[in-house]
Amino acid sequence: MSVRVLVAFYSTTGTTRRLAEAVSEGAEKEGAEVRLRRAQETAPPQVIAANPDWVANLDASAHLAPPTHDDLRWADAIIIGSPTRYGNLASPIMQFLETTGPLWFVDELADKVVGGLVSVGTAHGGHESTLLALSHVFHHWGAIYVSPGYLGDELKAIGNPYGVSALASIGQPGPSGAELSAARVYGARVAEVARRMTAGSRQRE
Repeated sequence: MSVRVLVAFYSTTGTTRRLAEAVSEGAEKEGAEVRLRRAQETAPPQVIAANPDWVANLDASAHLAPPTHDDLRWADAIIIGSPTRYGNLASPIMQFLETTGPLWFVDELADKVVGGLVSVGTAHGGHESTLLALSHVFHHWGAIYVSPGYLGDELKAIGNPYGVSALASIGQPGPSGAELSAARVYGARVAEVARRMTAGSRQRE
């Protein structure tokens, strides 16, 4: 039985989406069944329309359904992605996470394998603080966080042991090739840890 991985993300101009796609590719290469989901947009239409990159990214991800509680129940592993907003999670993905209280209350999210990915617009704009904020949610769930550490050349290259991250700014689109490679490795790592966890659980049953 394949490990089931949910990759749920929010993205404005496409950097986080491309990271999420790369993470999904890594998990699939590891043999996982993956659901890729994009959190619903909450920004006013006139704000989106003023940014051509935002419009293009919405078009590129229009085929993706928003994440649901059923997706969370289905998944053995959950990877959440968000751009950084003032060192914190973007509101659309946080809005979805804040709906998970009913699942948390009855322990449906406990022991899920989890991970995180982020994108930022400046070199010191909140890579780590955003991933740490995401980890607070996972701690409350009672989930099992898989950190990338510095395992292998790809993860050493991006130098973030808290999760996968990418830098993208005006005139410097991202993610870079190295960041995408790290995302694929991380997706495979999360899927592999989830496979071990689920195999052990089935053996105990």
